Amino acid sequence: MGDIVLGFDSAEPYQDGTSPYFGAVIGRCANRIADGKFELEGIGGVRRTYQLATNNGPNHLHGGECGFNKVTWHTEKAYDGPGASVRLTYTSPDGDQGYPGTVEAAVTYTLSVEGDKTVLAATLEATADQPTIVSLTQHSYFNLAGHASSDVLGHELTLLGQHMTPVDATSIPTGEVAPVAGTRFDFTSPRCIGDGLGADGIDHNYVLHGLGADARDHVRAGTIGDTGSGRTLRLLTNAPGLQLYTGNFLGGERGKGGATYGKHAGVCLEPQAWPNAVNEPGFPSVVLRPGEKYRHRIVYEFSTWVAYPSLA
Repeated sequence: MGDIVLGFDSAEPYQDGTSPYFGAVIGRCANRIADGKFELEGIGGVRRTYQLATNNGPNHLHGGECGFNKVTWHTEKAYDGPGASVRLTYTSPDGDQGYPGTVEAAVTYTLSVEGDKTVLAATLEATADQPTIVSLTQHSYFNLAGHASSDVLGHELTLLGQHMTPVDATSIPTGEVAPVAGTRFDFTSPRCIGDGLGADGIDHNYVLHGLGADARDHVRAGTIGDTGSGRTLRLLTNAPGLQLYTGNFLGGERGKGGATYGKHAGVCLEPQAWPNAVNEPGFPSVVLRPGEKYRHRIVYEFSTWVAYPSLA
């Protein structure tokens, strides 16, 4: 047994901006929006331009200066199937961080044991009282060797995505959808994470479902294994994309038990909508309208190499 997620021992670093999204629920809109700007047709058919905070160079990232990761959520016991559950709820008011409409957000976490697997499931939901954009995700940094281990470069990674969305110099998608075959981003067969880093690491969106397609049921998106500890992680989701982030910007944060988290100390598998989707008509939509319900499912299955000798 071991602690395999990066984090802090107290609440303050999560609230004051010290935390680089360790374990965070991300919202209203995960990932980047070019220039922090988008247009949206509201109630009555009036089209408006919205300007959000630019908190990542010229772009908006993970909901802004005070996204869902920095607010206090209401918590209560929940019963969402077998296992122990907790439900988090938060009301994001109209104009919050520049976004239109009031959003009622909820996240239900359920922990259960299924045979040889320990399963942590997250159901992320939202409704809105006027048209807005929503893309929620879970931003945990995993290190299967233990959170205080050096790095994840030797972890073996397999991803479902055979395509990705290339980005410009500020990490905004160019609008293209490119195959990963023959590139350093190809993890369709098991490879060590360190083999694909290149000079800049990885912080890119992998396509899980076809253009404009939505998966009603969650499917396996990726697997990670650490041969030293024997621990494995399988990720299932119904999200259209998966942001793979290899901890490129970690810089010696002091974490749990005094551990120091250096570059590549953890890896994030972030199921979500595609980056800058609101400004790319060809990308799966992130618009949420009154009467609709956003529902996104993330399932982490933890086990061992003994139970899953092949991660392919």
